[in-house]
Amino acid sequence: MNSIRNNLKEVFAPKLFNGMHKYNRVQFGQDALAGIIVGIVAIPLAIAFGISSGVGPTEGLVTAIIAGLIISVLGGSKVQIGGPTGAFIVIIYGIIQQYGLSGLMIATIMAGILLIVMGLTHMGSVIKFVPYPVIVGFTAGIAVTIFSTQMNDFFGLGLQNVPANFIDKWAFYVQHFSVNRWAVIVGCFSLAICIVMPFITKRIPGSLAAIILATFGVWLLKEYAPDSWGIASLQTISDLYELPHGIPAPSLPKLELAEGESFFTLVQKLFPSAFTIAMLGAIESLLSAMVADGVIGDKHNSNTELIAQGVANVVVPFFGGIPATGAIARTMTNINNGGRTPVAGIIHAIVLLLVLLFLGKLVGMIPMACLAAVLIMVSYSMSGWKTIYGLIKHPNRDLWVLLITFFLTVIFDLTVAIEVGILLALVLFLMRTNEQTQIRTIHHEIDPNEDTDIQLNLDHLTIPDGVEVYEIDGPYFFGIANRFDDIMTHVSGKEYPIRIIRMRKVPFVDSTAMHNLSMLIERSHKEGITIILSGVKSHVRHQLHNGGIEQLMDPENICENIHVALRRAEKLLEEIKQ
Repeated sequence: MNSIRNNLKEVFAPKLFNGMHKYNRVQFGQDALAGIIVGIVAIPLAIAFGISSGVGPTEGLVTAIIAGLIISVLGGSKVQIGGPTGAFIVIIYGIIQQYGLSGLMIATIMAGILLIVMGLTHMGSVIKFVPYPVIVGFTAGIAVTIFSTQMNDFFGLGLQNVPANFIDKWAFYVQHFSVNRWAVIVGCFSLAICIVMPFITKRIPGSLAAIILATFGVWLLKEYAPDSWGIASLQTISDLYELPHGIPAPSLPKLELAEGESFFTLVQKLFPSAFTIAMLGAIESLLSAMVADGVIGDKHNSNTELIAQGVANVVVPFFGGIPATGAIARTMTNINNGGRTPVAGIIHAIVLLLVLLFLGKLVGMIPMACLAAVLIMVSYSMSGWKTIYGLIKHPNRDLWVLLITFFLTVIFDLTVAIEVGILLALVLFLMRTNEQTQIRTIHHEIDPNEDTDIQLNLDHLTIPDGVEVYEIDGPYFFGIANRFDDIMTHVSGKEYPIRIIRMRKVPFVDSTAMHNLSMLIERSHKEGITIILSGVKSHVRHQLHNGGIEQLMDPENICENIHVALRRAEKLLEEIKQ
């Protein structure tokens, strides 16, 4: 029981309840200011992500409020700001089109459960090792997909039931392309503000300035411009969505099962999407936390962070929300404005709640073309074009992983892209490991200057006739095991009845290697060949013992170093001659 309790404390240690003993009024003032600013910054992003995901502005704001609060209270990072992000737009839109809002709700809850399990099983540190080219590839793919989803509102096309597939979507745009000039004007104006604002001041985000100026300008035009100008044709949020005054009451999903379909069947169908949401949430939140650590000089608890993300994604769907994760842009805004504890994240959620309660009418006046411009800038920031350009200048295997992941994300979907991208990265990792592990065959003598396990001040060690030495330099896993097995198969036992396998540089062995080694020992025994192992590390020897290798050999044939191994070989040669 104590071990379970200690393990739980290790994986779940929220920063809000740890390290706050020195909290004071000065820090609260800084956190309050940062929370207010990041809350204001989050307003347009939460609304835009909600609408682009296929739900609405209320769902985006509700997600930012509830998920932001839970992630700040339970999270393993002091400064992480949680909420809806652009990475989820593609997967959410696809789920809604195929399974409806109830399907999205179930998939999000499943993803939350997966995240909690990841945290409880110490998967936080493992998620960090997802290869960078895979992350850049699917992030760039998401950026292109987000960009393509904004064409409808940016140009004011007014299209309904736009296909989710990238190619079909653009074909649909081309077939029904009819521009609303006011939408283009507002969109270009908003885009220009987003681009120019960072050069004027970095204290006010370009997206916030664009929304304030564009909304005010459109309001003036709709109030005082002549009807002949046609400004009424410009759509705002209130033209398409109804904003409630408060948090929606919690509700259960209304299952819409096909004929003959059970709930378990639906869960099976939704699992790949839920897994993708969980992986995206884990990767994005932990990357954000790692970047934040580097800025504030802290160390987050990755397992606690995953559990907090999981709880948020389990709770949010009951209020109509969408998947949430740590948002790096809002987290950096929090840090840059003085936020240093989870209190800033809590205040950010309170600010968003006040907006939902009292500023619903103002939010409804935001032009859709302006939101499209904000998301176009988000997609540009996500694209990572500098990284891609750098890899293109120096093409290598990582570039191919990146490009394949990118095109799979754009042409097919994110679920396929992540699965194939990670698989490709693992294959490349194994190939590189296989290339780095060397197998040498040594004849006649061993140079003491090249071998660390040889006693110093000695001349070259002579290898007796009839003895062949093999050196494995690196991990002894399935790829190397098969290659080594091929080498040993082609050596004549009559010429070399004694074979020494030096394993001093082998950090680990896997089950395939142990299987091949046991087969080699048994085959060699039948052919009258003796295998001697030299320089086996203690933990590797323990693996060999557990794998039954030691039982197949004379204990004297597992030697501490090459000196002992050569002496043992000479003794065996004498026995053979007799």
